[in-house]
Amino acid sequence: MSAEATNPEAHPEARPELRRRGRTRLDLRRLGRAALLGPTSRDRLPDAIGHVAEAHRAHYPDADLSILRRAYLLAETSHRGQMRKSGEPYITHPLAVTLILAELGAETTTLTASLLHDTVEDTDVTLDQVRAEFGDEVCFIVDGVTKVEKIDYGAAAEPETFRKMLVATGNDVRVMSIKLADRLHNMRTLGVMRPEKQARIAKVTRDVLIPLAERLGVQALKTELEDLVFAILHPEEYESTRALIAAHAGERDPLPAIADSVRGVLREAGITAEVQVRPRHFVSVHRIARTRGELRGSDFGRILVLVGENADCYAVLGELHTCFTPVVSEFKDFIATPKFNLYQSLHTAVATPEGYVAEVIVRTRQMHRVAEAGVVALGNPYATATPGAATDPDEERVDPTRPGWLSRLLDWQQSAPDPDTFWTVLRAELAQDREITVFRADGGTLGLPAGASCIDAAYAQHGAAAHGCIGARVNGRLTSLSSPLSDGDTVQLLLAQDASSGPAAEWLDHARTPAARIAISSWLEAHPDRAMAPTSAARAPLSVVGARGGGGNAVADLPDATVRLAGCCTPVPPDAVAGFLVRGGAVTVHRVHCAAVAQMRAVGRTSVAVHWRATADCRVTLRAESFGRPHLLADLTEAIAREGVEVVSATVEPPVEQRVRHSYTLQLPDAAGLPALMRAMRDVPGVYDVSRV
Repeated sequence: MSAEATNPEAHPEARPELRRRGRTRLDLRRLGRAALLGPTSRDRLPDAIGHVAEAHRAHYPDADLSILRRAYLLAETSHRGQMRKSGEPYITHPLAVTLILAELGAETTTLTASLLHDTVEDTDVTLDQVRAEFGDEVCFIVDGVTKVEKIDYGAAAEPETFRKMLVATGNDVRVMSIKLADRLHNMRTLGVMRPEKQARIAKVTRDVLIPLAERLGVQALKTELEDLVFAILHPEEYESTRALIAAHAGERDPLPAIADSVRGVLREAGITAEVQVRPRHFVSVHRIARTRGELRGSDFGRILVLVGENADCYAVLGELHTCFTPVVSEFKDFIATPKFNLYQSLHTAVATPEGYVAEVIVRTRQMHRVAEAGVVALGNPYATATPGAATDPDEERVDPTRPGWLSRLLDWQQSAPDPDTFWTVLRAELAQDREITVFRADGGTLGLPAGASCIDAAYAQHGAAAHGCIGARVNGRLTSLSSPLSDGDTVQLLLAQDASSGPAAEWLDHARTPAARIAISSWLEAHPDRAMAPTSAARAPLSVVGARGGGGNAVADLPDATVRLAGCCTPVPPDAVAGFLVRGGAVTVHRVHCAAVAQMRAVGRTSVAVHWRATADCRVTLRAESFGRPHLLADLTEAIAREGVEVVSATVEPPVEQRVRHSYTLQLPDAAGLPALMRAMRDVPGVYDVSRV
């Protein structure tokens, strides 16, 4: 924003995307002279804002420009006499920022706020004046972009400014659109700053603004910011990349010929499409060079195919894969599965008969607009469906474009009052460049960063109540809280009924989201005695043993042999079983898929044929997983007794993270009653799983 401007021609070669797209460049000196002339007649726009009006009308032919005229006059009057460090009138900065947004397709309210974005911060204009003249929306956006006073916050001013801006972005994404354009213009004109200040601004841009531009889908700003930061922070690598691109410029470029071939293929197929060659920007070339080593001519750009409808994208893909040799590993479908930043396209790569491999991007024109401008291309997301419809001024504004990462950020920042913690965690959060979506058991969804665990899902879904989480089911299977989640998983989180339960210190090793880490750390700091306590007491399991039977209704083909049902797998009719002769002449019976069967055979135990008697009674061992609570053992035993089943033995393990495991060896009068018995045990309050051992 204010004061970071200088030579407008600094780093011109770091802006290849800008020149290739034919974007109008502001002549700051001419604009400065126009600005100094002051207001013009009321029937036309000032000359200095003509660029903005032209760019805006290209996207909105019927736009009312009168509000832009009034905003410009207020900005020019209030900034009059202020100069940038380059020596230009200060008004050239809000003009340049507004032009950037106008070219991206921002609507009139955004452009109005952009012209005024520094007035409250750097002049005597107040928010009340902005509200009275331009309305609540413009006032809200201007306030969101205005820095907090350094005199009030000291060294915490920058983190608190970003916190304020992100909170405002949660209610109106246009706040961050203006901030990104503002930083882009300041980065373009950073040359007269001291090198150490250039580096400081570039690092914040790299760590915070570029990830935000990526997440909001504003690729046109993100790519240019990347190149400008690259030139400042890595001058040697930047120069070598620039030399590489310059050397390629003197060679024959195979991409135009490949593009002509693609046009011919699509023309013959009757597909109306626009085919372009899109040169890579500096950072992209640098990344490709590091990945592939020596670059070929087709590596310096990509082919872009623009069509009218989604179905046309797949028709183009079919023709390309039919007429060229596809590189299967390079195919990605971001139309069926869009990225978390609104991006949609088909990506593929094809090999030509000459041996070149060309990357191809296929998208509709609307997808292209969103890919370039992201949330800026969505216009006004707050326009009511019915013009003139009344809205409740006290009702919280809901941004339909707010993605999951922004909602998470807004949640956890409330628990990070310390500016240093907020600043550190914000950078770490923005460094996560990929998201996954997991499904909740109740049918909702959770957006989480890649690598998130069940612990992260617990805090994302339940907040502070996740302190009592004791386990999870992922895709129907019990798993530990440390288990990482994958895109598309279904997760059911199991919460303890004991309100005093809390997280273990080990959870921090598996928590990836700031919300989870901050919540766990805060709880552990508030409960230092619990944080140091072991997760479970070193106690022996409680065992209750009844009269033990022998082999139940299993019979071995060995006269007078004692038959025993193995406790490891507790076979019951009609399980397929195998018998083995053990010490003392007894025969142990296992289910054929039991791991002990392979071990018996490996040590050379004698195999004995075993079959079931015609009687229906059987013995089985069941394991009940439950939350810890009083009288649980009594309730389970009563449920078993109601089914007419005898308890041969029972073992209760010590609680671990509020979970208790019960193992029962049971004598059933009829094996057919086993499913009903397991259902009865699951119906006991606190029991969440019953399974055979």
